[in-house]
Amino acid sequence: MPTCRMKSRVSPCPPSPPPDPDTLLLAPLLASVGSLPGVGPSVERLIARAARGDRVIDLLFHLPDGLVDRRYRPQLAVAEAGRVCTFQAHVVRIIAPESSRVRKPWRIVVSDGTGQAELVFFSPYQAQRLRVDMQICVSGMLERFGDRLSMPHPDYLVPAEQGIMIPLLDPVWPLTGGLFPRHLRTALQGAFARFPALPEWLDPEMVRKRKWPGFEQALRILHRPSDFPDLMEGDRYTAASERARARLSYDELLAMQIAMARARIDNRDRPGRSIVGTGALRAVALSRFGHEPTTAQTRVLEEIGQDLRAPHRMTRLLQGDVGAGKTLVALLSMLSAVEAGHQAALMAPTEILARQHLATFEKLSPVPVAFLSGSVKGRARRQALEAIRTGAAPLVVGTHALFQDKVEFADLALVVIDEQHRFGVAQRMMLGEKGDRTDVLVMTATPIPRTLLLTQWGDMQVSRLDVKPAGRKPIRTSLHALSAMPELVAALRRALARGAQVFWVCPLVSESEALDIAAAEARHAMLREYFGDLVGLAHGQQDIAVREEAISAFAGGKTRILVATTVIEVGVDIPSATVMMIEHAERFGLAQLHQLRGRVGRGQAESFCLLLHDSQLGQTARRRLALLRDTEDGFVIADEDFRIRGGGDLAGHRQSGMPDFRMAAGVHIEQLLRAAAQDAQRVVEDTAAGVRRRTAAIAILLELFSRTDAQRIMKAG
Repeated sequence: MPTCRMKSRVSPCPPSPPPDPDTLLLAPLLASVGSLPGVGPSVERLIARAARGDRVIDLLFHLPDGLVDRRYRPQLAVAEAGRVCTFQAHVVRIIAPESSRVRKPWRIVVSDGTGQAELVFFSPYQAQRLRVDMQICVSGMLERFGDRLSMPHPDYLVPAEQGIMIPLLDPVWPLTGGLFPRHLRTALQGAFARFPALPEWLDPEMVRKRKWPGFEQALRILHRPSDFPDLMEGDRYTAASERARARLSYDELLAMQIAMARARIDNRDRPGRSIVGTGALRAVALSRFGHEPTTAQTRVLEEIGQDLRAPHRMTRLLQGDVGAGKTLVALLSMLSAVEAGHQAALMAPTEILARQHLATFEKLSPVPVAFLSGSVKGRARRQALEAIRTGAAPLVVGTHALFQDKVEFADLALVVIDEQHRFGVAQRMMLGEKGDRTDVLVMTATPIPRTLLLTQWGDMQVSRLDVKPAGRKPIRTSLHALSAMPELVAALRRALARGAQVFWVCPLVSESEALDIAAAEARHAMLREYFGDLVGLAHGQQDIAVREEAISAFAGGKTRILVATTVIEVGVDIPSATVMMIEHAERFGLAQLHQLRGRVGRGQAESFCLLLHDSQLGQTARRRLALLRDTEDGFVIADEDFRIRGGGDLAGHRQSGMPDFRMAAGVHIEQLLRAAAQDAQRVVEDTAAGVRRRTAAIAILLELFSRTDAQRIMKAG
């Protein structure tokens, strides 16, 4: 019997809780990658970096993003250049460079008896392992130079008897510096060797109808296609791999939807407090505003008001397009809490944005507003903290500083969080916990596709501001090739002569060897040659005081052109700016382009947005930019962009507010999300009713996809 030693006495240890059978079953998949054969500490670190996790399941979820077809195995006499080909041959001649000091390649002449080809190596490592008459098997891209076939740096070069080891279909995984495909192949071989027999968590009828493989088989099809020789003919593997990806996408969507369904029930059941305002303070704010709310604002305010009056906690997303009037909705909602005798706080991700909200609140609010940020020091900070603690400031605006330990509220009832995606969930909860049964309203100006609202915001009710205030003039958007830079500079000179102020946005701060795009610093220098001191510069690598001074100089008219990176995307409100020029627009996500465009068109003058793009623009990129040119409706842009991008990169240059899926690609989300949501609802209802049909298997699914909170709830019934 195990013993515990306490002081000088020996006594039996308290009994350990019985091991969780699911945990035991999943132990091989939840173990570290370093436990796999052939994976040392350095490779383990590299795999963890590439796979975004150090567990075996993280490795298995690190799916290939491409495939090299090595099934073309011709004789050299008839081999086609420009294709990946695999062939056996013997070494005829080895031609070493004349001098190691001159960077020239090794050339290895090989023959298969029907023709010859040259293998070319700039590194001597493989070349020096070869000998004349050696029988080899190689695979790589075959090219033609003059009358010679050539294969620069073959992907595979092995003795002929090992040629069978070269895969017919070769997965291509995303890698990181120092990590090579062989490392992943070795690790995956060990992972599949210890893969446990898992129960099926999907509805058998759905699996049969869609011809989906099982979970393990789906992973094997994608990572190790050579395990399935029956799929190597024609397009059979293409169809099988598509079914495998759809199956894994559905698994991920189902796990997320179950967690979201459970979260909705939790939110519905959480006790709150009824907040009923008198309307007096809101009436004063509206009279100072001087305009009637839009129909969308009126509708959204009623939705929020119903939540505040209800006896449960509100968790609502306010999604408003650029210029739709979210700040007014936030203020009026917060004044409802103040009318009921409570406090309300708004938290923004940057000081610029927080101070912009503060300026609006101070102009419209009939009650005092406290401001707190990291830059508020000394006496001003002490006064703000005291006003918040005593309730002398019913309204509070600030940054992350609001949820620090020293900040105490008198009676915080409503929290508004702007640009919620910039904050972690823990940060959102920390501010909410400053009050008792606090209601939460989160806001975003990032258009979110309707298809994704279920996933990213499934635990929230959603309100949309889909009407802009009257009087906003449309922004004329046009596309221009960067090769027309002289004409663009001339147009810029004409705009300045008419009194315009211009944003010029670049995607990088300094030149990059990896991306052939103009940097903000380089563009700033070029424009200063034409326009001198009228050109300012703002980017994220500047000291914050320097950056804010540049923005202030532009706002005050001291400079007329502001070259900037995306630091101006939110929180910069300069009504006099009427021209937005975005360089290499094809490199941005559409949501980000839409946000940047929203920096102009805020005054009475007509405004313009010029999307500057590379001359060699692909068809998909052209469609995306044309979509932005043809509409200013952020919701239409988000929905259509999602369809255009389909199964490609879900985020492009990742658009804020998008879920971070590992398996599910755009086309699968669109096709499968609604079915996953309905299936998840059935699972949750069955669990609540005590039906154990799939409970154990679903618990394993949730563990694999790190939805363990929902798993614990399910196990508890």
